[in-house]
Order: sequence, then C-alpha cells, then structure tokens
Amino acid sequence: MTTLPRFNSNQLLAGLSSAERQLLEPDLEWIELATGTALHSSGKALRHVYFPTNATVSLVSLMADGASAEVAVVGREGMVGVCAFMGNANPLSDAVVQRPGHAWRMSTPAVLHHTRRSPDFMHGLLGYTQALFTHMAQCSACNRHHALDQQLCRWLLLHLDRQDGADLQITQERIAYLLGVRREGVTHGALKLQKAGLIDYRRGQISIIDRHGLEARSCECYGVVRRAYDRLSCTHSATRHSPTNSAPGRMSPAMHCPTLQSS
Repeated sequence: MTTLPRFNSNQLLAGLSSAERQLLEPDLEWIELATGTALHSSGKALRHVYFPTNATVSLVSLMADGASAEVAVVGREGMVGVCAFMGNANPLSDAVVQRPGHAWRMSTPAVLHHTRRSPDFMHGLLGYTQALFTHMAQCSACNRHHALDQQLCRWLLLHLDRQDGADLQITQERIAYLLGVRREGVTHGALKLQKAGLIDYRRGQISIIDRHGLEARSCECYGVVRRAYDRLSCTHSATRHSPTNSAPGRMSPAMHCPTLQSS
C-alpha cells in the first residue's frame, strides 16, 4: 500500500508535487516517537531529520548551569533538524519529543541529496526555516520582555496549534523547565488563567476552555509566530492550486489559506 497519502499529514511534504514525493518516498521511514525521546543533541552530529505528523517536538537550549529554555516547538507544519541542509550538521539546540505521535524520518545524507537535486524541495525547506527563525527570535524576545502570564498563554497556544484536541498532557514543572522559570511562577500563572475560566488544570493535564480568551490575554508574540507559519501555509496552498501550464512566476490565488489549526 502506498505511503503517499500519509505524506499529507505533514505540511512540508504535503506542499510538494506528487512526482516529487514519489522521489522522496524511498528515503522516508515512518516511525513512532515517544514522549521524552531526544531526537538530537546540541553539538552532536545530526544523523536524521524528522517531519512530524501528530507529534510535537521542543527545541531546547541548555545552559552550563543546568538552566534551560524552549526556543521553538515543531509539529506537523515543519521539520526537526534544519541544520542538516544548511552546511552544518551539528545542531545548536536539543530536540525532545513533547507530545508522542508519529513522524517521517530521513537520513542527513538523503536530505542533502534531495535538496541538491530538487529546487522545489529546497525552496520548501528554506521557507519553513525562515518561519522557524521568526519563531525562535520572537520567543527569545518574549522571554525577556513579557510577563510570565503572557509567556504561558503564548506557550499553550503554540503547542495547541500543533495537535488535535484541546488537552495538553504536561506538568507545571515541565512547563517551567521549558520556559526557563520557577515552577511557582507557572503555578501562579496557571491559577490566574483557571480563575479567569480560560483553562482547567488537573494532575498533569491542561484543558483549554476558552481559546479566544487565551489569545486575547497573550502578548503579540503569539500572533507574530502564527502569521509567519500562516504565510508558509498560504504559499504551499497557492503552489498546489497553480495551473501546471501557467506562465513563470504566476500562480492562481488560493480560495482558502489553511492554518495549522482553525481557531
């Protein structure tokens, strides 16, 4: 049975033509990702890249004193291991599975081969990398300038966008680790959100009750990151809908621009 239909569960792969995906297929492996699995570590040679489908992966920077902070989260919109095709196979951050699920895995040599072979594949990865860099830069600024309540809202929304359903299986201690703050701060922030009727927290599970209220309470950083990925989605959508015989540089306008997840 062909694996091509399952490619649609990852936005980068879904944005490619059917012919292009057929060329990639022999080098893609369907794997299961368990919570806590380290996909790569800072400074260590990258062996594989991953195209998540229903899993989410935290990119985490670690300090010498043991402190940490999540610099970005990757889900079905992208790829883990962008440094593999950018001339340096030693990542600058750790990649740890946050939410279990599945992903397509490709070896680093295969990624290099296909990006050199295919301008379309390379273009898609570069577009995603630009959105990822926006994500990382905005999170860095957010962690420095915005209140913890706003950071918590932004974090919850970005992770919620990359999964189905409104429940996140995570402890407050883990969120504190990823935000690089004290657990007491996350507890206080979560209680404020719960009293406002935006979330419900029970024993390692956060249920989002009022997403629109959470967006209103978040800082502008969530919107900046979301729009960066929405533009990527629009580009992929327009490319898929453009006529094959259209003039160079022209593409038909997409009737609908998909986002990671409807609000």
